[in-house]
Amino acid sequence: MRVMVFFDLPIESSLQRKEYSKFRKFLLSEGFIMMQKSVYSKVTLNASSSDLVIQNIRKRAPPEGVVQILKITEKQYQGIEYLIGEPQKEIVDTQQRLVIL
Repeated sequence: MRVMVFFDLPIESSLQRKEYSKFRKFLLSEGFIMMQKSVYSKVTLNASSSDLVIQNIRKRAPPEGVVQILKITEKQYQGIEYLIGEPQKEIVDTQQRLVIL
């Protein structure tokens, strides 16, 4: 599964810029990867772990602006077509799991 977060937050006042920065840093600390300026994604193990991630985002969403969440399968995500530009090379985009004991 993959959780995608799309957001459009106001940045007119210093408080709004602070909320924007705080939300963005939260997403990064939770393991989200920036796909575009306001589009972040995270790979999760299954639907229930995706639901937990979404609950955390709901708790940390800023009071103003628009935050949208989309939950999709990896197969659906792999169907992304790049019209202009190329996929980011540093993103690990695999279904393999690494377990270190």
